Amino acid sequence: MKKIIGISLTILTYLIAFIYFFPILWILITGFKNEADAVIVPPSLFFEPTLENYKLIWDLGVKEFFVNSVIVTIITTFLSLLLGVPAAYALAMFKVKKGNDLLFWYISTKFLPIAGVIIPIYLIFKNINLLDSLLSLIILYSAMNIPIIIWMMRTFFLDISNEIIESAEIDGATGLECFFKIVLPLVRPGLISTALLCMVFAWNEFFFGITLTYTTAGTLPVYMASFMTQEGLFWAKMSAAATISILPVLVLGWFTQKQLVQGLTAGAVKG
Repeated sequence: MKKIIGISLTILTYLIAFIYFFPILWILITGFKNEADAVIVPPSLFFEPTLENYKLIWDLGVKEFFVNSVIVTIITTFLSLLLGVPAAYALAMFKVKKGNDLLFWYISTKFLPIAGVIIPIYLIFKNINLLDSLLSLIILYSAMNIPIIIWMMRTFFLDISNEIIESAEIDGATGLECFFKIVLPLVRPGLISTALLCMVFAWNEFFFGITLTYTTAGTLPVYMASFMTQEGLFWAKMSAAATISILPVLVLGWFTQKQLVQGLTAGAVKG
């Protein structure tokens, strides 16, 4: 009976995983169809594969948009961690005046929908000549990610036993040495999972990108929107662009899945 239950749960697990993965699989398949096969109803799995969609989007400059996404994502993640991790450490390990109020203020910045602030942000960036620039996206994406980093990393820092830090200080370690040589290695799974989450947010963000950029600083989500025209949606070409956008995140998540699961479920350490 236990064996039957185990097999049933395994099949159910694979079925659920396939349901979640199916949209990605369908995008991948559609990218190798021509436009006629991509919109045929009912859809068919039998078609003549073609690389024309990938050749076309390459000729249309997908490389530049891909590079923009990489630059914005990497710099945004680095700056967000640089500012957010020390703030989270301070709120977790020290008695900060009105620390709980600060925490609520950080997370409250995520309550307001982007549509509610886009007009003043657009006017500000227009007045300082930052429209259609990578710097504008880096500033905004960093501001979006820092509150998330503070809340997540604070939880991991709280799992660290104070005795570990006190023992290091007794042995002569300075505050910075404790932070870099002891604390950060202990919260490495949480740090990796938080960084990956920030990278995904920055990589996928669309609203600010489509509003504040035009041609020079557009990212991959903005590029995909270019296939939504008055003549209709070019599903095959959009799917090819989406595949290029999805693959880096999938590959990165695959190689770091162990740290990602550890960081998002169990925390970094047990005190």
